[in-house]
Amino acid sequence: MSVARALRLLLRLRNFRRLLTVRLLSQSADGVYQVALAAHVVFSPEKQASAGAIASAMAVLLLPYSLVGPFAGVLLDRWPRRQIFLHGNLLRAVLACCTALLILASVPDWLFYVSALCVTAVNRFVLAGLSAALPRVVDDEHLVVANSLSPTAGTLAATVGGGLALGVRMVSGESDAAVVLLGALLYLLSALVSLTLPRALLGPDTNGSSLRLTAALGVTARGLARGVQHLRARPDAGRALIGMTVLRFCYGALTVMVLMLCRYYWTDEESEGLALLGLALGFSAAGFFVAAVMTPWAVKRLGRYGWMVACAATAAVLEPVLGLTFGLIPMLIVAFVLGVVTQGSKIATDTVVQTAVDDDFRGRIFSLYDVLFNVAFVAAAGVSALVLPADGRSPAVVIGVALLYAAVAATLFRHRGSTGGFSRPDRRPHAAE
Repeated sequence: MSVARALRLLLRLRNFRRLLTVRLLSQSADGVYQVALAAHVVFSPEKQASAGAIASAMAVLLLPYSLVGPFAGVLLDRWPRRQIFLHGNLLRAVLACCTALLILASVPDWLFYVSALCVTAVNRFVLAGLSAALPRVVDDEHLVVANSLSPTAGTLAATVGGGLALGVRMVSGESDAAVVLLGALLYLLSALVSLTLPRALLGPDTNGSSLRLTAALGVTARGLARGVQHLRARPDAGRALIGMTVLRFCYGALTVMVLMLCRYYWTDEESEGLALLGLALGFSAAGFFVAAVMTPWAVKRLGRYGWMVACAATAAVLEPVLGLTFGLIPMLIVAFVLGVVTQGSKIATDTVVQTAVDDDFRGRIFSLYDVLFNVAFVAAAGVSALVLPADGRSPAVVIGVALLYAAVAATLFRHRGSTGGFSRPDRRPHAAE
């Protein structure tokens, strides 16, 4: 079946369209919120952010809610996922309004970080739930295409949200509070759309017993241990997760470098630097779109590991060739290539995890997946802070990242033929309509 035909079939599924709309609105709000944070923390005229300051901000925002990940997984396997989308987005809308008030009040940075941390912590439940719920509205035959369309569309929505944020910031006199309020509105719309999904459709299948708060810690510890044990018994999923974690580290290191180049090397103007960062993210988003189109075709011919090998090997070659120039145009091309590489590998990894992991464990495994993502990104920011000069030009980072890409390609190449032996979850009649 052609990719175009598979996409048409997916879009005919009413509940898939609804779940996709929840994702698009939620992630567009994420894009708006992230631009507001970047503008307030890095590109404010009164701030002179260093690579170390950026890494510290990322650690404050990402590492603490990585601790939420295991809790999110266990609860996602017990709470109705539809309700998580509803209540999570409503809560984020309220918290985003609080962030806007803090910006207007010019409070100390730590209080601003606490507010932002709360918004992003809730995000763990929503994004992990979206991935865990996808097999409930799409059958196994179309899961690769669905993983191409849904997360990639969400990433593009985040990019569009970032563009909207830049536009609002321009017309509102560079008001970061106005941008945050736009994000709050989009979170509210996502919550309302989630109400169109049947409450029980997205799972999980449970015996109807509720999880009491007094037992949450014990359940979480046992559930996490069982999730890790479940993953160890499925080496294909484990290898894919490790490979994707390294690729995420590479992406994080280069993101910090590009951010510093935008802030200090390519221009001296804060507003122009923020526009250049938006342009780089736009090129990366274009790569995400290309990956969504290419991946189903590539996986069919190369296999899931084979496609990840091709992605990592391509990055290992092109990233140093173009990146060592530190020119704007070559780095925009790098952003596009890494968009294809990162998103293509993520689509393959998502599909490996969804098909190799039982439905009862998907929530906690995707939450672990999310934790690995965040820790890798923060670790990359920390390493970059140690080696990046003030203007962001670091051949050591470029070459080191290229070596990591090559290591992932070489490692996964050894296992590329093992991807056909997954145990698949049972088909459910409500997966397609």
